Amino acid sequence: MKFTLSWLKTHLNTDADLPTILKGLTNIGLEVEGVENPAEKLGAFRIARVLTAERHPQADKLQVLTVDAGEGAIQVVCGAPNARAGLVGVFGTEGAVVPVNGMVLKKTAIRGVESNGMMCSFRELELGEDHDGIIELSADAPVGQSYAAWAGLDDPVIDVSITPNRQDCMGVRGIARDLAAAGLGTLNALIVPVIEAAGPGPDVRIEDAEGCPAFFARTVRGVRNGSSPEWMAKQLKAIGQKPISTLVDITNYIMIDLGRPLHVYDMATLKGGLVARRGRSGEQVLALNGKSYAVDESMTVIADDEAVHDIGGIMGGEHSGATEATTDVLIECAYFTPERIAVTGQKLGLTSDARARFERGVDPAFLDDGLSIATYLVTHLCGGSASEATRAGSPPAAAKTVTYDPAQCLALAGVDVGDSEQKRILESLGFAVEGHDATFEYQDGVPVTTPANWTVTVPSWRRDVDGWPDIVEEVVRIVGLDQVPSTPLPRAPGVAKPTATPEQAVERRVRRTAAARGLAEAINWSFISEKEAAAVGGGAWTLANPISEDLKVMRPSLLPGLLSATRRNADRGAASVRLFELGRRYLADRERATVGFVLAGEKVARGWQTGKAQPFSAFDAKSEVIALLAAAGAPVANLQSFGEASGAYHPGQSGTMRLGPKTVLAEFGVLHPSLAKQFGLTGTVVAGEVFLDAIPAKRASGFMRAPYAPPALQAVKRDFAFVIDEAVEAETLVRAVRNADKKAIVEARLFDMFVGPGVEEGKKSLAIEITLQPGEKSFSQEELDTISAAVVKAAEKLGGTLRG
Repeated sequence: MKFTLSWLKTHLNTDADLPTILKGLTNIGLEVEGVENPAEKLGAFRIARVLTAERHPQADKLQVLTVDAGEGAIQVVCGAPNARAGLVGVFGTEGAVVPVNGMVLKKTAIRGVESNGMMCSFRELELGEDHDGIIELSADAPVGQSYAAWAGLDDPVIDVSITPNRQDCMGVRGIARDLAAAGLGTLNALIVPVIEAAGPGPDVRIEDAEGCPAFFARTVRGVRNGSSPEWMAKQLKAIGQKPISTLVDITNYIMIDLGRPLHVYDMATLKGGLVARRGRSGEQVLALNGKSYAVDESMTVIADDEAVHDIGGIMGGEHSGATEATTDVLIECAYFTPERIAVTGQKLGLTSDARARFERGVDPAFLDDGLSIATYLVTHLCGGSASEATRAGSPPAAAKTVTYDPAQCLALAGVDVGDSEQKRILESLGFAVEGHDATFEYQDGVPVTTPANWTVTVPSWRRDVDGWPDIVEEVVRIVGLDQVPSTPLPRAPGVAKPTATPEQAVERRVRRTAAARGLAEAINWSFISEKEAAAVGGGAWTLANPISEDLKVMRPSLLPGLLSATRRNADRGAASVRLFELGRRYLADRERATVGFVLAGEKVARGWQTGKAQPFSAFDAKSEVIALLAAAGAPVANLQSFGEASGAYHPGQSGTMRLGPKTVLAEFGVLHPSLAKQFGLTGTVVAGEVFLDAIPAKRASGFMRAPYAPPALQAVKRDFAFVIDEAVEAETLVRAVRNADKKAIVEARLFDMFVGPGVEEGKKSLAIEITLQPGEKSFSQEELDTISAAVVKAAEKLGGTLRG
């Protein structure tokens, strides 16, 4: 929301300077995004008079001027067709920076003739689009004076970020009201003119009361549409609005000034009366932005007897818009349901200033006054005679009341504000306060306090206020958010108890483990597009009111967000991408805690030792999965690796980690080529997801765990190599070997696999190292032989033989 300081002061009577106003806006919760003063960038441009103008000796389209900018004659080469002796314009001195392109003016030679500065056009100074010639000022403009100061451009433009709940601040007057309540001035009275009407009002009707509860309108006949007056055009241009014509500029001005969108129709283009109804399949609207939009039954439109002219509350049609030839107009002032506006705008992908206000909720009680102000400006600036107003339907303007005790301010917000000050603040904001204040009296010698009981009537422009906590927020906001004290929470005596839940503790360990293994954490939206959700199995939760079509489905997997982040990193030249995210998947039954990761690019960079870069493999993903499961407290020693993972992964190069055949704890592998292509990724990409909610919780024994007792004797290691069928998984053999003697064998790991000469075709050689831990005494040779025999026997049950 942009406005100039002078525009603000048309509503706020104040002596406060700009820094005070900016600080006040921030303190009451209206974040200032930026301030720009056009006078600052035009400080080096001065009013100058052209003394002489002669043709350039080397160029027919150039002239050599002598100009006086207050310090004597200066020679300038100029190509403007309107440059002539006696013209008063704007001159950029040496060293000035041209706003439109950032060029620094300096002494130079143009076709062999010295030039010292520049005579400027409106476009070069970013004051308009006119570039047909240099600026022409009135002959009495003071030569040598700063152009910005003389033209009244020393007017800072303030840009304020308006949160979705503050629909009242989508107009300059609403912001002025807040500042007045904060003590930075007084709010000027809003003058609503009385319209002298002649003749009946226009034919307007409502057939979609759900989308458009109220449709007020008035006609003005005999208007003359041209350029808007300088004061209006200047204010609109200052905030980035392009002046179009008086009729159009009036509606834009009222929308920004009072937060009330309106629309003006050229009555010559209408066939019959106007009706607010639902759109129909097949209907098209050529909007004012030059684009056509197909409407449907879920949208509210404004139509006549033959065609649709307006996407209700969002944008008017080009066919019925006001032009220079317009003589009779119909002014529409309607109330559109915020929910309908939001859905329509999202479906059409259409944004506008009107939509930004209607979907927040404009003041439903301001239709009559808004129509009267618009009618007055039309008749005052364009002439013509106005009709009576037609009022179809009624807006939802029923008064809303809240029961409030001013003591609730201190109880909820921790800010002690007196009852009288709270009442002043609320009434300054437009609330009506009735009821009795707190009283203190003695009854039979006993002090008795009766709490205050107020009934607060919410103003029609504050749709966001529902209960007493909202009233507290209003009071605290105006007192100043900087006045809220920083009060530490009370702490119970003794040893502090853990504040993290077991689930939070698990997530903390997993996050630290992933970071320690070289993965960078990503934080993505929990919403993805329908196409992305379909690529990972489809989403179960679809939002009824999404931020955009690309954020419509609650993610069923963390992979889409991680893959998008991977692509962005790769596009910026990252040779190796290692990302993880800890968040929630949203499935049909509930949301599930998950940690996902993606490894892409180079695992090992190319160098003189490696010869070429090494990509990641499915085994790298499996390694990450096991490490993350261990950090989460899963019984890693009991994990089993099963077949292929979901359709997001490459068949034959993926798998799952399970506790038994049904409990899936994780899936991992090489990304499916089609999924990688969908996200614009090249090369081998591996990924995985660990399902933290599937990890069984540790049983609470109720006893303290035994103290750690390191073994007194050194462990013994033995190596075995078995020849076994290629179809047998190495993990199956390792598990069998480890279980051959559960008491003595504490670890078993695969350290080599060989296929080739000396090994029969269809077979493979797997080398396994086992670790034996003696207890109270060392192993005897007989005990070692017995354990070895048990290991060999376990392998033989799987078809393996000890390799000679």
